[in-house]
Amino acid sequence: MREPWVVGVSGASGTPYAAAVIGGLLDAGEPVDLIVSRAARLTVLDETGRPFRDGHWAEDLAAWLDRDLTGADVRHWPAGDLAAGPSSGSYRVRGMAVVPASTAACAGISIGLSKDLLQRAAEVNLKERRPLVVVPRETPVTRSHLEHLIALHDSGAVVLPASPGFYGAGAAASAQQLVDFVAGKVLDALGVPHTLFRRWSGQLGAARS
Repeated sequence: MREPWVVGVSGASGTPYAAAVIGGLLDAGEPVDLIVSRAARLTVLDETGRPFRDGHWAEDLAAWLDRDLTGADVRHWPAGDLAAGPSSGSYRVRGMAVVPASTAACAGISIGLSKDLLQRAAEVNLKERRPLVVVPRETPVTRSHLEHLIALHDSGAVVLPASPGFYGAGAAASAQQLVDFVAGKVLDALGVPHTLFRRWSGQLGAARS
């Protein structure tokens, strides 16, 4: 039986993180169910110059990821489709990552708002006790945002801020290396193997020698 990972992309800046997580899942041979919020479509367009359209999602996703998706097990669900598979706990998935996670998405998930399919799918994963990784990126944060993140943590989600480490490549790290570090941490939290960054070896500078 197909059991995909759900990737929800909300409207916060940081769509390269989403692309790296999706790519990492596909590289690991994992099936992916994708939900892109309405606000995220604007962010994708702004940050990549590429549209993301329901009717052309496959070609738009291939252009966004800059990879051939032939043979890839990817399914797209429109964010407004509240009857979609991931809206129900009986639809089998392995877990979900919301990356990036806007303050609005975090708030909606934490209080069970189910404003759209992304929020509903995340809430379903919480109630079914499946892995949920939430990747907030905005900074600084308000007290209400912190309270919503605490509520998510207490509900069983992994709150994984988009905070890249530099020990893998040092101060000269490229933007892609920093993106891959965060994406790799997301995949670690999901239990999916990857080679997106070099792990700490216990020796200073070992990764750069």
